Amino acid sequence: MELISAAEHDGDEIRPFRVEVPQADLDDLRERLARTRWPDELPGVRWAYGVPLGYLKELAEYWRTRYDWRAAEAELNGYPQFTTVIDGQVVHFLHVRSANKNAIPLLVTHGWPGSVAEMMKIIGPLSETFHLVVPSLPGFGFSGPTTATGWDIDRVSRSLGELMVRLGYDRFAAHGGDWGAAVSRGLGVRMPERVIGVHLTLLGQAAARPKDDADDERVRASARQAAYFQREETGYSTIQGTRPQTLAYGLTDSPAGQLAWIAEKFKVWTDSENAPEDAVDRDQLLTNVSIYWFTATAGSSARIYYETRHADRPAPQRCTVPTAMAVFPRELSIPVRAYAERDNAIARWTEFDHGGHFAAMEQPEALVEDVRAFFTSL
Repeated sequence: MELISAAEHDGDEIRPFRVEVPQADLDDLRERLARTRWPDELPGVRWAYGVPLGYLKELAEYWRTRYDWRAAEAELNGYPQFTTVIDGQVVHFLHVRSANKNAIPLLVTHGWPGSVAEMMKIIGPLSETFHLVVPSLPGFGFSGPTTATGWDIDRVSRSLGELMVRLGYDRFAAHGGDWGAAVSRGLGVRMPERVIGVHLTLLGQAAARPKDDADDERVRASARQAAYFQREETGYSTIQGTRPQTLAYGLTDSPAGQLAWIAEKFKVWTDSENAPEDAVDRDQLLTNVSIYWFTATAGSSARIYYETRHADRPAPQRCTVPTAMAVFPRELSIPVRAYAERDNAIARWTEFDHGGHFAAMEQPEALVEDVRAFFTSL
């Protein structure tokens, strides 16, 4: 699909936006899926080597013949959407105002491999309490590819802080997971006079290190999880953090490749046993994958790993604004509260029995309740 370029905007202009994928792009997707050249597979390995062949074939066929992109497109277009240019980069965002004129403005930020589609189940309930701003990260989805180097997490945070100011929100709250958690916390560090508080579902620097030895079972459990993640789950990050351009060719040319690259994370990072659909809605998962596919942002979304890994970053600073942690048991890393309190003003700490990395998709009601309880208490 044709995305709006920075040159089409006038200064700080905010332009209305609609998702309109041409039928030719839908036809091309289906034709490519039908022509997929499938690899072989070892017998009996299930998910140990990656996405099982039988599972991906069935999911790709569902995507090709039964998934309804037009329904997803209509749902997205049911919310007011806009684009603007910040620091030379197009930024797409949903802006859903609450009926309560005095509602708290809330920035809700996704990560990788997420998108604004990740938030569809929480937008309606949260808009009863908040004025919501839900951006596509620069380089992701409808924001389109980044057009310059240097878009690390610090620059992304600054751009989204500027977005909130541009929208007239002198004071606002922030929620996020994955890279969105880094954005939210970063805003609390950089703009404490504007940020009411931050609500996070991931705080990697608060996890125990594999070498930590303690009497506290929570510390030991966090250390075990950190050791496992470092050993088994960092391949994607290493590739995206070192060779995102090489990866982009395969994912941008093959929808089955793009599907596998994302579906694996929805299996491994969620509270699921056999397949991603144990934890998330299949159509919502495919809407998320479709956004990456139609916008051709597999490579540019991966660049945030490269830019952040290679940035000259200062040591982490303390976040002094009130901070809430929603801890889901199948998250990438399990934080230790005592560690979190070293560099964050922890004001709320909630541990859940179920859920993983994609809380807005897996446990939307629990997440909404926790976000609402925290910010209304402030």
